[in-house]
Amino acid sequence: MSKALRWLLSLVVLIGTVSTAGAATAAQPEAGASTDIKERLLAIPGMSLIEEKPYDGYRYFVLNFEQPVDHRRPSKGTFQQRLTVLHKDTARPTVFQTSGYGVSTTPGRSEPTRIVDGNQISLEYRYFTPSRPEPADWSKLDIRQAADDQHRIFRALEPIYDQKWLATGGSKGGMTATYYERFHPRDMDGVVAYVAPNDVVNKEDSAYDEFFETVGTAECRDALNAVQREALVRREPLEKKYADWAKSEDATFTTVGTLDKAYEAVVLDLVWGFWQYGLEADCADVPDATTATDQEIYDYVDEVSGFSAYTDQGLEPYTPYYYQAGTEMGAPTISVPHLDGLTRYGYQPPRNFVPREIPMKFKHDAMRDVDTWVRHKATRMMWVYGENDPWGSERFRPGKHTRDTHVFTAPGANHGADVEGLVPDEKAQATAAILDWAGVAPASVEADPAKAKPLATYDAELDQQKLQREPALRP
Repeated sequence: MSKALRWLLSLVVLIGTVSTAGAATAAQPEAGASTDIKERLLAIPGMSLIEEKPYDGYRYFVLNFEQPVDHRRPSKGTFQQRLTVLHKDTARPTVFQTSGYGVSTTPGRSEPTRIVDGNQISLEYRYFTPSRPEPADWSKLDIRQAADDQHRIFRALEPIYDQKWLATGGSKGGMTATYYERFHPRDMDGVVAYVAPNDVVNKEDSAYDEFFETVGTAECRDALNAVQREALVRREPLEKKYADWAKSEDATFTTVGTLDKAYEAVVLDLVWGFWQYGLEADCADVPDATTATDQEIYDYVDEVSGFSAYTDQGLEPYTPYYYQAGTEMGAPTISVPHLDGLTRYGYQPPRNFVPREIPMKFKHDAMRDVDTWVRHKATRMMWVYGENDPWGSERFRPGKHTRDTHVFTAPGANHGADVEGLVPDEKAQATAAILDWAGVAPASVEADPAKAKPLATYDAELDQQKLQREPALRP
């Protein structure tokens, strides 16, 4: 669809949805009007500046945008949603990045942004602090409302950034990019989703069991299982260390219920956390459970899983994630036969990690709907997974009748898998597709996709997007 037609359709929708949040549009500058990008951004109704942080070759803005709490009933209140703009040139394509969580306010460039040498819009997910309505009506935190947030920001910014747009994101951000495409398939010209789980049937998790039975070497799997088992065998002395730490940090356990439940939850995350963030090379660092001291076992579990994860203080920033996991997205449960007789609670549901005053009810059709759409209607979409990342066990699988869709797996990679880590021919194929979707593929690449490479030079500060270890079992 042409940009002109897309804008016309957006305008038709907008006419019926103008609210107290303000019209989400921005006109092209008239003759004599300022062409300064900051002034153009701030001319958008509902847009306000938090700060500007110039970066060589770019301008970088941290902004707020006024959004309806409920896009279906926009008169029922608004909230401020934070976003950032890494501006290069309005003549370049734009990448719409989502983390599915908060937004970094430090300039950084996603892999697709570097590949297409474009602008980047990064959006904070609704209900992550500070982008949360007060008071918070948690029933308005769902994947459709979040997709509508993106749609509304896209409509506001497209008149300024009127070249091709791509959506991207990693982990929960990759899920978010996929959901956005499902609900607003006319907005983006392509989607690049990294390590995005797809839990279609929440109670069917055998794919995870199969993964943990085969990942890495048998020696590494056995060593990890032994440490995990030993942490429960030595529960009493290790929980004493945990209690001492909690007292020193004023950590509390009201949400999860007890220190004992929090301790077991951390221990059960150990093997998953190792493979999510580690590599096979890290197997050499796993302690010998038969000779390790209590302190060595405790320190290793803390390093991999994080004893702060299930405290009230550790859970609070991630309440929106656990709420969504327990109402729409689902959460994995894996078998732990090596822990038979030692677990008291098993893998605990997301409900245990959300304050009880917040009501939750699971919607079984939400993920089925997205999966069905991907299998039958996906167009110009790409998913990149890591071979050794447990979250890739349940993944998106576009059907044979979808158009220009790709699923790649980076060998040996963890939850930080990217296009750069693919085998050479797949790396070139993925890069060529991204360039094509963005409308910036050089003639040489159009003639021979094997020649595809990023258009922007690597920048150690902008592009060194290290995988951030998050405590607890979260994508």
